[in-house]
Amino acid sequence: MKIAVIGAGAIGNLVAGYLKLKGQDVFLVGRNDSVGVIKEKGLQISGVRNNFNIQIDVSERLSQNSDLAILTTKTQDVEGAVKENLRFVEGATILTTQNGVQADSIVSKYIPKENIISSIVMFGATYLEPGKVVHNFEGNWIMGSMFGKDNSHIAKISEVLNKIFPIVVAENIQGMKYLKIFVNANNCIPAILGTSMQEAFSDIDISRISVAIWKEGLKVISLSAINLVSLPDFPLERLTKLTSIPITEAAKIFSGIMTNLSKEALYGSILQSIKRSRASEIDYINGEFVRLAKDNNFAAPLNKKLVKMVHQVEETKRFFTKEELLNKTKGMIN
Repeated sequence: MKIAVIGAGAIGNLVAGYLKLKGQDVFLVGRNDSVGVIKEKGLQISGVRNNFNIQIDVSERLSQNSDLAILTTKTQDVEGAVKENLRFVEGATILTTQNGVQADSIVSKYIPKENIISSIVMFGATYLEPGKVVHNFEGNWIMGSMFGKDNSHIAKISEVLNKIFPIVVAENIQGMKYLKIFVNANNCIPAILGTSMQEAFSDIDISRISVAIWKEGLKVISLSAINLVSLPDFPLERLTKLTSIPITEAAKIFSGIMTNLSKEALYGSILQSIKRSRASEIDYINGEFVRLAKDNNFAAPLNKKLVKMVHQVEETKRFFTKEELLNKTKGMIN
């Protein structure tokens, strides 16, 4: 199977590197800065599975047909990536990996829906610099169809990808992807503060904001008549229980979970984008709560405020202090 991995960020580098180590025919597509470094020095992966330096075929765009194209760009870059490489992927199976729920619809403008497999990445990685990533923690790779199509080719794809991560095939991946938004929704906090997740969530008051994000998000999801489905590594009950107990008690539990996720510093996908001077996925994560709220004539003031603050950081390159964050969200936490 010829595999193209389009997007040389944290997840793309990790997936491409591990596939190459397993002897797969894989080609990596990335931006100019990453391509040059990887060609010269190799792809460097460190973390929970040891350290590797991997020689891999890499370029700024595809030049050969693929059987499987794994899209690992951010959601806002998906359309451009598909259009730029369409000649070589239009007959391939497309696997999306993006946070949020919009990527598959974007891809379907160019690729038949029956050729699109949606996925949820539950393992964690951090992009350090071009050509260097840290594999922070293990996790499942969940796959299914967002369009209710008979994706009989999922079995073949799963057989290959199961060599690098445990594959879970989901009947209702849409409900899981909406739950994954909750998992990612707190990435906005370290992005606003410019700190690691461990440092940000060691503060109980900051963790109270995270619990409030979830509480507001659950109200929006309920009004939108969306059924959340448990993830293998994140049961729905974890969300519902933490949002049903007193917020300070929930914040202490949340803080304990987040500060022990990884021995290596975790920065979250939103802050990683900001550090690379790229637009983040905030509009597809917390912004999804804001969009759903607006569609249902409801308000999501906390998530709306946090989206605005992330965009401000993107534009000014100045992070907020904890005191500023607490002050700007005062009255929204309960």
